[in-house]
Amino acid sequence: MTRKLEHKVAWVSGANKGIGAGIARLFASEGAKVAMIGRTPSEGGALAEEIRSAGGEAFFFRCDVSKEEEVKASVEETVRCYGTVDILVNNAGIVDVRMLHEYTSEDWDRVMGINVKSMFLSFKYAFPYLKEHDMSYVVNVGSISSFVGQDCTPVYTTSKGAVLNLSKSIGLDYARYGIRCNCVCPGITDTPMLHTHLNTEEDPAARYKDRLRRVPLNRPLWPDDIAKACLFFACEDSSGITATSLTVDGGYLACAEWDAAKHE
Repeated sequence: MTRKLEHKVAWVSGANKGIGAGIARLFASEGAKVAMIGRTPSEGGALAEEIRSAGGEAFFFRCDVSKEEEVKASVEETVRCYGTVDILVNNAGIVDVRMLHEYTSEDWDRVMGINVKSMFLSFKYAFPYLKEHDMSYVVNVGSISSFVGQDCTPVYTTSKGAVLNLSKSIGLDYARYGIRCNCVCPGITDTPMLHTHLNTEEDPAARYKDRLRRVPLNRPLWPDDIAKACLFFACEDSSGITATSLTVDGGYLACAEWDAAKHE
């Protein structure tokens, strides 16, 4: 059976752990050559080696995605190694838990730089290669916070709202080049970033359990769940779909009130 991403080249940010690692593994298993972009060579290098050992093609490139020259260099290295870019997956992101008045301008710029500016930069430098193909794909990873707020993460939620609207703009403006752009919006996903957030609480384990009680599926999402949605948008399974979003949240946003314990 033909793999969905055979002969495709994918640039994936935040690919050293969490959702990004799930995307890298799945895309490689579907035949893509994967440029794994991230900040932690020890994790990213080990994952790239794991993918190669399983018969896939991948390399890791250390990059701060908020810095223009580093993003440019990552795209250039991808093209040097694999010849082009067919798929751009903007997954890198951070969360910063505090009240808005506690932020400095530098704190604001850091979150917005990694979560939003990075998507502008990667598209800017990948576009000359994306437009060479009859069909190419941009997948931006937003959040349920692209639609609603959450406690003590004002800059994060602002950034994720921007990700959704940026995705719509790219999808509209670049459809003429055969580029489709869509946004995947995860719910409560068991990743290192989630636990960074939870660890600001007095009882992280209790907070985690409490949050999951509000999810109708009564379980967290896993990186593989989000990776599958990204794969859908990165191939012709989603032909005809652009400038929109797919929420993967176990039903979280569908309900104003929910207590999973009452429905067991």
